[in-house]
Amino acid sequence: MNSDNSVKIDESVELGKNVIIEDDVEISKNVKIGHNVVIHSGVRISQGCVISDNTVLGKVPFKAKASKTTTIKELPPLVIGEYVTIGANCVIYKGAKIGDYVFVGDLASIREDVKIGEYTIIGRGVTVENQTKIGKYVKIESEAYITAMSTIEDHCFIAPEVAFSNDNYIDRASEQTVHYKGPTLKKGARIGVNATILPGIIIGEDALVAAGAVVTKDVPARIIVAGVPAKYFRDVPKEQLLK
Repeated sequence: MNSDNSVKIDESVELGKNVIIEDDVEISKNVKIGHNVVIHSGVRISQGCVISDNTVLGKVPFKAKASKTTTIKELPPLVIGEYVTIGANCVIYKGAKIGDYVFVGDLASIREDVKIGEYTIIGRGVTVENQTKIGKYVKIESEAYITAMSTIEDHCFIAPEVAFSNDNYIDRASEQTVHYKGPTLKKGARIGVNATILPGIIIGEDALVAAGAVVTKDVPARIIVAGVPAKYFRDVPKEQLLK
């Protein structure tokens, strides 16, 4: 652990073995940190958090020469809210902001410029790419892929193995960077297991995408779509709508 005066750790913090803490880190009271955790410079961890074994916090992103969505720039600190639980072997990048009471499952990856609202659950093995906004009380289940530049509003549900996409040109158009846009899920939208949502698609409030669907067009509020490509199936039952 760095003994630099810029490191501020409350005396109540529990540290596991082989924890590495760089400079300019602040860890508030009653935080529990597991074994082999790496906390990079600038990380802020609020009270009551649990950080499990082998997790990396505040990683600075690398940029592949061919990358179109990653930019090298000065990022703000990774900020982790109160009573957040982060599982084992997670990587959370510098520049992310994690709200209070968020739960992050084992093996999850959360990139820079990502904001996650209070009480949201990020499941085991989920990938959240950069420049994404996720609201409050969202549930994203195991192995879902949330592409860069996506927006997920409050109370949405995303089942396992769902895939978002953000590039209609599939890396072949020279001007493609101006067209990158991930999907937008409006409040209360739900996506079934193994569904695929194409770039820039808007899923309306309380809409439901059935399992295995491929969504190629915007989905109006409060309807169910199913199939490949996804088409209107029926209205969402009234008893399932958000109150």
